[in-house]
Amino acid sequence: MKVFLDDERATPQGWTRVYWPLEAIRLLETGTVVEISLDHDLGDDTRGTGYDVVLWIEEAVALRGFRPPKIVVHSANSSARAKMEAGVLAIERLALKHR
Repeated sequence: MKVFLDDERATPQGWTRVYWPLEAIRLLETGTVVEISLDHDLGDDTRGTGYDVVLWIEEAVALRGFRPPKIVVHSANSSARAKMEAGVLAIERLALKHR
C-alpha cells in the first residue's frame, strides 16, 4: 500500500489518501505500507503534522524493530521539509543498524 498524507493536494492514482497523522500511523502499524508521502502542514496543528509521522516511524524503528517504508516528503514548507528530511535520514541510518 502507498499512503499519501495531505490536506489539499490531489491524491496520486494508486495511493491511499489520509488527512491526519493518526490515520497514517494506523496504516503503518498494519505492516502493509511500502511507501508513504508526507505533507507537513495539514490545516489543524492540534491534530498533528507530517513530522509527527516521521517521529513515530523513527521511534518504532529504534525501539520496536519496525521496518520503515520508503518515505517521501512533499511539503512546500521549506523549514519543516528540511526537518522532516533530516528525520528520514535518521530513520534510514537506524534501519540499517537494525538489519
